[in-house]
Amino acid sequence: MGTAAGGKAYFQRCSLLWFTVIILSFGYYTWVVFWPQSIPYQSLGPLGLFSQYLVDHHHTLLRSGYWLAWLIHVGEALYAMVLCKG
Repeated sequence: MGTAAGGKAYFQRCSLLWFTVIILSFGYYTWVVFWPQSIPYQSLGPLGLFSQYLVDHHHTLLRSGYWLAWLIHVGEALYAMVLCKG
C-alpha cells in the first residue's frame, strides 16, 4: 500500500459488508443468467418476481449485461494495475 503526503495511506480496504454484497449479487446474477430454471422465484418475493420477468422477457439482455459487467470489472482492474505501477 502506498502512502501519500503526510504518511496517510491512499488505498483503503473496503468494508466486509460491501465485499459480501458484491459477491452475492454477482453470484445471483450468474445463477439467473446460466441456470434460470433452478431458481425458486416465488420464495424470493419481489426480487424473484422481477428476476422471473427479466428471464422470461429479456434473457438476451441479461446475458449481454452479464458479460459487459465482467468486461468492465476486468478493465478497471487492469487500469488500476497500470496506475499502481507508476
